[in-house]
Amino acid sequence: MKEIEVIHSWSAPRSLSTSLMYSFAQRDDMEVIDEPLYANFLRVTGIERPYRDELLSKMDSDGNKVVKDVIFGPGEKKYRFCKHISKQSVPGLTEELLKKGKHFILIRNPLDILPSFDKVAPPSFFELGLSSLISIYSELCEAGNPPAIINSAELQEDPEATLRGLCEDLDIPFQAAMLKWEAGPKSADGIWAPWWYKSVHKSTCFQPANKYPSPFPSSLYGLLEQSLPFYNMLRQKARRNGSPTTYFPQPSLPVPANEKLLSWVGDEILPRDSAKVSVFDSVVQGGDSVWEGLRIYKGKIFKLEEHLDRMFDSAKALAFKNVPTREEVKEAIFKTLIRNGMFDTAHIRLSLTRGKKVTSGMNPGFNLYGCTLIVLAEWKPPVYDNTRGITLVTATTRRNSPNNLDSKIHHNNLLNNILAKIEGNNAKADDAIMLDKDGYVSETNATNIFLVKKGRVLTPHADYCLPGVTRATVMELVEKENIVLEERRISLSEFHTADEVWTAGTMGELSPVVEIDGRIIGDGCVGPVTQRLQKAYKDLTSQLGVPIPTYQET
Repeated sequence: MKEIEVIHSWSAPRSLSTSLMYSFAQRDDMEVIDEPLYANFLRVTGIERPYRDELLSKMDSDGNKVVKDVIFGPGEKKYRFCKHISKQSVPGLTEELLKKGKHFILIRNPLDILPSFDKVAPPSFFELGLSSLISIYSELCEAGNPPAIINSAELQEDPEATLRGLCEDLDIPFQAAMLKWEAGPKSADGIWAPWWYKSVHKSTCFQPANKYPSPFPSSLYGLLEQSLPFYNMLRQKARRNGSPTTYFPQPSLPVPANEKLLSWVGDEILPRDSAKVSVFDSVVQGGDSVWEGLRIYKGKIFKLEEHLDRMFDSAKALAFKNVPTREEVKEAIFKTLIRNGMFDTAHIRLSLTRGKKVTSGMNPGFNLYGCTLIVLAEWKPPVYDNTRGITLVTATTRRNSPNNLDSKIHHNNLLNNILAKIEGNNAKADDAIMLDKDGYVSETNATNIFLVKKGRVLTPHADYCLPGVTRATVMELVEKENIVLEERRISLSEFHTADEVWTAGTMGELSPVVEIDGRIIGDGCVGPVTQRLQKAYKDLTSQLGVPIPTYQET
């Protein structure tokens, strides 16, 4: 007998954990133990099972003694695989259980678990044990030993890739023998096997899941709702076949600090991955929503009142009902910023949807729940290079005409802009200029646009473009700087031959344009008028804004 390295498998019931135990049992360097803590679990909880008396008479029910003598006791092989059901990790067990050995978690969608669960015990949230699985995961992470997580669906889809990946995470060599086993009962089976293992005894390998499973019982719908958030929390951390286990959302974020955001949805603040709207929400059903972009400077929200004016006007134009009050929207904004500790260099995407529908469809008469308010705050510096400048191309996609959809309504149905942005991306430009139906410049896919020619500043009429809040601010600054401002139809060639060009928007502020459609603008550098207005705009943002409650300048 010698000291043995223990591999702990933690799962909910009906998660292919027995099949996985059979798989590991095929290795020539592995011994397996089936739920060594089961008797302790029955003793501590008092739960009834058809085999309770037999189990308690034949298995040691002293959990800590089992941990010491059975789980971590000496053995004949190099490794010992212990199959654990998460709910069996009950209070009173020694900390050594989670501190020693190698741990991994096996998960399965409750949608697949619940219909087959009640062969022995009626399904319940406790019996499913997903909250215990989360606790085990959290404890292991806090101890600096985050466990590998594999999904049973991956085991069924590609057993070899999943097992190879798991072995890699456990730092043990993969053995091809793990892919098959003989049918029938096994010597390692627990006393409970006749009640639970009938189907797995017929198997000889991991079988693909049924392509078309049976209808889900409506009687289990409530339990499914309770369980899925716990499963999804672990699923986000699970290994994908061919990829190493990762413990943070992928892909990487432009600003890593935004991984741990809190967002307002409806009437509550939620973590980033939980901040979701219903599939019945109007923004999902048809882009039926209005929005605003807000920027925060040193404890103040710049032009908040002007943005709210436009949002409420847009909502009224679209005949929204049960709209939250102005004060309610402000409070949601303030609370979101304060909870995130965002008082500078932050941006808010503020959305108000028509709300959730009672059934899918276009008809606003189905919207009986009231509007949905979304406050998405992010750490976000200006998104363009405002020092060296950006490049633009002209898109073939035309800006919406008021004959079709009035740009004065700041709506979320942005496919027109997105198509133009795709053209810009394909040309490797920062953004794309959009023309109106007559071929005159309207705006870019994301911002308003200005040019300078012989000391005069020109910008297109807001007939086909959004009359932006930043646009209006810049126009006021132009006049304050005693520069001639002209608002008129402007042709594309006038932009090609301009002395200076810049775009304006809340997200990017004033962004110099140094090239359009391959034509260098001016001398290809940021022009003097642009620099002058950038400074004036920066000075204005430091002076104006609605203060965020609780902010104290340091």
